[in-house]
Amino acid sequence: MTIAIVDQGAADPDALPVYRPFPGPASKRIVVGYGFWIFLLSDFIMFSAFFAAYAVLSGETAGGPTGKQLFDLRIVAAETGALLASSFTCGMSALAVQTRQFGKVYAASFFTFLFGAVFLGLEINEFARMVAEGAGPQRSAFLSSFFSVVGLHGIHVTIGLTWLLVMLAQIATRGFIPNTMRRFLCFALFWHALDIIWVALFTVVYLMGTAT
Repeated sequence: MTIAIVDQGAADPDALPVYRPFPGPASKRIVVGYGFWIFLLSDFIMFSAFFAAYAVLSGETAGGPTGKQLFDLRIVAAETGALLASSFTCGMSALAVQTRQFGKVYAASFFTFLFGAVFLGLEINEFARMVAEGAGPQRSAFLSSFFSVVGLHGIHVTIGLTWLLVMLAQIATRGFIPNTMRRFLCFALFWHALDIIWVALFTVVYLMGTAT
């Protein structure tokens, strides 16, 4: 361990120096938490770039359909409700992990996965309908940017659902060890971040897109 000389004795210059240990490195919990927050911030920056591209290209329809003609706010509202509900149940499962309650963890995680899958299914159905109507990503710059930013969020949701299944498998096999609990907390932060991004998507892409 690294040591440092602390106070060689101001009152007595002939006194022997006092050696005290420096504090060790930060705990794994702090290091992982710090690193994961950096990852989330970098993810927000990436989404910001996609948002900026969409803002620039949203009016470039090349004579094709606009958002007002394509977007069905009833379906988008159902997507939003499902994702918000999944965020609530995810929070409940994270609390249950902290208190080491297997039953509550699995019950809340089941609904988190269910609501997330419903959201993803509605989004895929929306994409398929638009492509069938000839409004695929190749139709215009507007649609390219739309499929890019919304599809990127959908990919994140897919990753999150896969991550949740992996976490439940780890809890079943390893129990509530510190590493597993720390990873589940990181998953919960990731899932809540997707909610924040979706609220921005809902506002900027769908609400503003149908208002113009």
